[in-house]
Amino acid sequence: MFPKYDVIVVGAGHAGCEAAVAAANLGSKVLLATMNMQTIAQMSCNPAMGGVAKGQIVREIDALGGYSGRVTDETMIQFRMLNKSKGPAMWSPRAQSDRMEFAARWRQLLEANPNIDFWQEMVTGLLVKDGRCRGIRTGIGLEIESEAVVLTNGTFLNGLIHIGEKQFGGGRAGERAATGITEQLRELGFESGRMKTGTPPRIDGRSLNWDVMEVQHGDKDVSGFSFLDLEKPDAQIPCHIAYTNSEVHETLKEGFDRSPMFNGRIRGLGPRYCPSIEDKIDRFADRERHQLFVEPEGRNTCEIYVNGFSSSLPEDVQYKALKQVIGFENMRMFRPGYAIEYDFFPPTQLDISLETRQVANLFFAGQINGTTGYEEAASQGMMAGFNAHLKINDQPPFILKRSEAYIGVLIDDLVNKGTKEPYRMFTSRAEYRILLRQDNADLRLTPLAAGLGVLNTDQRMEKVNTKISVVQQVKSQLEKTSISPDQANQYLSSIQSAPLDQKVKVISLLRRPNVSLPDLVKLLPDLGAAFSSYDTRFVESAEISIKYEGYIAKEKEMAEKMNRLESLNIHQEFDYNELQSLSAEAREKLSTQRPRTIGQASRISGVSPSDISVLLVHMGR
Repeated sequence: MFPKYDVIVVGAGHAGCEAAVAAANLGSKVLLATMNMQTIAQMSCNPAMGGVAKGQIVREIDALGGYSGRVTDETMIQFRMLNKSKGPAMWSPRAQSDRMEFAARWRQLLEANPNIDFWQEMVTGLLVKDGRCRGIRTGIGLEIESEAVVLTNGTFLNGLIHIGEKQFGGGRAGERAATGITEQLRELGFESGRMKTGTPPRIDGRSLNWDVMEVQHGDKDVSGFSFLDLEKPDAQIPCHIAYTNSEVHETLKEGFDRSPMFNGRIRGLGPRYCPSIEDKIDRFADRERHQLFVEPEGRNTCEIYVNGFSSSLPEDVQYKALKQVIGFENMRMFRPGYAIEYDFFPPTQLDISLETRQVANLFFAGQINGTTGYEEAASQGMMAGFNAHLKINDQPPFILKRSEAYIGVLIDDLVNKGTKEPYRMFTSRAEYRILLRQDNADLRLTPLAAGLGVLNTDQRMEKVNTKISVVQQVKSQLEKTSISPDQANQYLSSIQSAPLDQKVKVISLLRRPNVSLPDLVKLLPDLGAAFSSYDTRFVESAEISIKYEGYIAKEKEMAEKMNRLESLNIHQEFDYNELQSLSAEAREKLSTQRPRTIGQASRISGVSPSDISVLLVHMGR
């Protein structure tokens, strides 16, 4: 009935979709197996992509040929660049998406790929022989063979939904949980755990009083996520901001005795940086109010997502409390919020390629690895898809360094440090964040994708080369152009910067804090004319590289020092127990996690700098 596939991807969420595309665009014949074809690329929680650090990840996915960025751009209803008041390393794109259009567009792109087939059914087990994964087994007993399998099961593995004192099996509202895989993996020697996440109520927007809420408009300049020239929606839809109050908090407290979070029924750890409303009230008892982002689910629906009100309290408590929020007095609820517990597998059981150590040709991506967020999941899916294809074709894995991408930071953290709570990416996790900006993801990563052989990179490389050329031309023009005190001093006074007493080159003035290139262009019409034909995003990249060239050079130097350790490979059969100079903890951790390089070994929790020195001495370094 089925041919033998190169790669089977189990699960069609954000990780699964990117995994299927990644393997298929390298030439693998892929089967995407999902329990429900109608929920491919479903946005299970908030209808948004990007955010702080997450936006950088989406741009990196796009630069590597993934589809999350382009789908977001084509279906967004609002776009904002966050953190613009801070330095460029912190700028993070975020978009509200039309939930239904987002999923529909993803499915269209998947179906347009001739290398991707689909099968709708629960996968209950894996075909494993001689320590190698060789396919899947489905609920009706079908065995489908493949060279590699990527598991992207999300919250479905033995998923358990909690609403107050009620609990029932499910991987998402209205969908059943997946069973069988966890039990088999445990038998194969995998360690598993439980995690928790949650979602807020969905509300009828027709019942809200929008006039009393704060309006949050999108940016006028919609740069988007994709580096391709895609047509973006013209009209944006505003979001709104509301606030809880003391009455809301007291009502919520009335339900604490029936909360599965507080009475011990939920055992899994939830996301630290996206707590439920009851957790916020309990942990921050001194706060008089909490912000709620009232977000539309799409252009053609009245359904509203109440971001910031995630809850597993009884539905009557959620309903009563929300009606006490100003603007929600006549609120009608579509469905209550809930918490969900699910199985995950500590990612220290993975190689840096996301292949499992216990079973060859088996890869994990997404929430099965203990992460939270669409963006983190999608990036892992893409990397697992790439590496599944490379593994079955006897090619070395595709590994991104911490100095090359947030994706590299994410996977390195997971594999070497593990996680005991849902892992979320932040800019603070990246030690080279000035190098890893959202504006230069194409320059960093598209050449790597082209070298890897990802389909359709010719157009992207053409844009990369154009961008490099424009950046150089802008710098050259600024180095040649002078500006006089008469032209600059009124502007400099307005931004409280020291006046000029003689002509200077524009490039030196641009290096001052608070001086912006668009402002200088207004002062120098000839410069404006010279730049008028350039893509404004390319000009912005030139400005960033000029203003931060000292910091960029310093981070590059730091990265090069660390990369020397990354180039020192450790033989995978190395017996750490022979080195008695290593600490007992280091011998145990290194023997278990089997780092590929000295650099990777240095980031394993419990391995000290003195342990690394011992390894370097042993290697003659």
